[in-house]
Amino acid sequence: MEGTTITTLLIEDNPDDAVLIQRLLKSTRNTKYNVIHVEKLADGLACLSRVICDIILLDLALPDGPLGLRTFDLVYAQASHIPIIVLTGQDDDEIAIQAVQKGAQDYLVKGSVSDATLPRAIRYAIERKKLLVELERSMKEIKQLRGFLPICMNCKKIRDDKGYWTQVEVYISQHSDTTFSHGICPECVVKLYPEFANRNKEKEK
Repeated sequence: MEGTTITTLLIEDNPDDAVLIQRLLKSTRNTKYNVIHVEKLADGLACLSRVICDIILLDLALPDGPLGLRTFDLVYAQASHIPIIVLTGQDDDEIAIQAVQKGAQDYLVKGSVSDATLPRAIRYAIERKKLLVELERSMKEIKQLRGFLPICMNCKKIRDDKGYWTQVEVYISQHSDTTFSHGICPECVVKLYPEFANRNKEKEK
């Protein structure tokens, strides 16, 4: 991520913590952080509807939000495609595990973050989220291939989810990593090229 700009939505109501986090990110070399800071949950959700963010840093104790992980649930419901790091002053392993199980990429205690640990956590969170999104996409494609596919009984074309008919190999290539190498089976050789097939049979005698 060197030389890139990471747009970071910081939802934090404590001004001292917000200044500290922005200072830690500003001191990072090779990576620029464009930090958008809001103090309320409502403002954060509104920002997500109009700004494309790379990462969300979320405090769980906001003045207009519910207590605990319910705040995370509300943000995740609107931005499940964006990696979220929970920032809190509460060092609680149980809550940390629950947050990760719900979809958070990390759980950091404010007093323990530094100019080294915070940027590293952000980089790892972004990369993990990319892998998860790719895995989910692949699983959907596999599920689709395993499911019911409308296929023409004559030409064997497959109808995709948009209603278009495509060749079987084209459809599978678009929905998986399969690469086709074309050949012809012995039965089709006999059907399509009988003279060639008979000539081969004579040679085999």
